Amino acid sequence: MALSGLGLTAPTAHAAESDISFSNVVFNNGKPVVVGISAEVEAPLTYTVKSSVSLDSWWVEAYRGTYETDEYELAAFTTRWGCSQSSAGGYTFRDCDETMTIDPDSMPGGHGNKLVNSDATDWASLGTAIKKGGGYDTDLLSATVRLQRASRIQGMNASPEPVAKGGTITVTGTVQRANWTLHRYDNYGGRLVKLQFKPAGSSSYTTVKSVTAGSTGYLKTTVTASQDGTWRWRYSGNSTTGASNSSTDYVDVN
Repeated sequence: MALSGLGLTAPTAHAAESDISFSNVVFNNGKPVVVGISAEVEAPLTYTVKSSVSLDSWWVEAYRGTYETDEYELAAFTTRWGCSQSSAGGYTFRDCDETMTIDPDSMPGGHGNKLVNSDATDWASLGTAIKKGGGYDTDLLSATVRLQRASRIQGMNASPEPVAKGGTITVTGTVQRANWTLHRYDNYGGRLVKLQFKPAGSSSYTTVKSVTAGSTGYLKTTVTASQDGTWRWRYSGNSTTGASNSSTDYVDVN
């Protein structure tokens, strides 16, 4: 399948025109986009552009700031996989399927081209279409996409291994989240984190208890050993921070 990178620099402001409109805009299947401090993240984007005039190009983008005067864009670039086309009532409808590539170190405009912590919020959107023979239409759209800082749980450990049945297992770890401004992960204190267990032979985890991390993000709790199985921590996230699971630790119970 052919790939095409789309430039996302919009023309200057222009009133919406009735001969072109954008609809059905969905970023990342309606879910927040979670970004760490360095790795690129890909997020799907789908939308429909309706027009009664011929078009040279069109695109939808997510942005922050004041449109035109202090605007910066979420995607470093966008790949268009295809736009299925149909016609009705004198209009052409293009249903487009694209992928946005988001790079925390390559943000088009704003903040020195890097994400900062205040970017963990809802981003607005706009659609632009360039007409054949000149002219364009730029519409501010109602669709938004939420950006979240990645979380992680480091140092997961369940011990001792093995342990006698009825004995005590101590489980530890540390909750962290991405600090985009300082380009590092910081300990994330005060988080309510679930301790989960998957018995040997099972395919699913159940929550055993919830533990609140200390001010430094440190987690520690004890449980009674009853059967062989795998332990992990699960943080469900919040409005600015994505969910995450720790690594796992299997404990034999004798």
